[in-house]
Amino acid sequence: MALTLDDIGLLFERHGHTQYTGEPVTQLEHALQSAALAEADGAAPALIVASLLHDLGHMLEDHGDTPTMAGIDDLHQYRILPFLRQLFGDDVLAPIALHVDAKRYLCATDAAYFSMLSEDSVRSLQLQGGIFDEAQAQAFIARAHAADAVRLRRWDDQAKQQGLPTPDYLHFAAYFTQCLRG
Repeated sequence: MALTLDDIGLLFERHGHTQYTGEPVTQLEHALQSAALAEADGAAPALIVASLLHDLGHMLEDHGDTPTMAGIDDLHQYRILPFLRQLFGDDVLAPIALHVDAKRYLCATDAAYFSMLSEDSVRSLQLQGGIFDEAQAQAFIARAHAADAVRLRRWDDQAKQQGLPTPDYLHFAAYFTQCLRG
């Protein structure tokens, strides 16, 4: 089943107020902060949209307050892709699909990165396969859109600030039309 642009707005309307697991922000605040960081960094519209939608898969199912505490990896980075494929191309979808592996990559290649992760992000890292070894890291970064996924990941990690003002959903949703499939 494909989502429409209105359906995406409804997901945020219905589930955006839920707590972003283990963090002091809601799902919507996290999405808006991620997109705002991408926009401020001069990212292309497709990467701004990917930043807004990267965790939309969390809103498809309710796994409780802290799924990682129950040993659940909800595979949100893949779960959302079939719902968005009719709307957006790989320039939006690939960074979403790769943003979890980007965490694994950054842990392997940036000595300070792991220490910056939140408790829940450390738990989810283990459920998501752990830190890449050198060969896995090299194979990852060689993939198309991996560099964009790494940028998205860094914004994702910073987008957890309680009370941070951002533009609203409609501001970032305006980028959708620039990224729609032909």
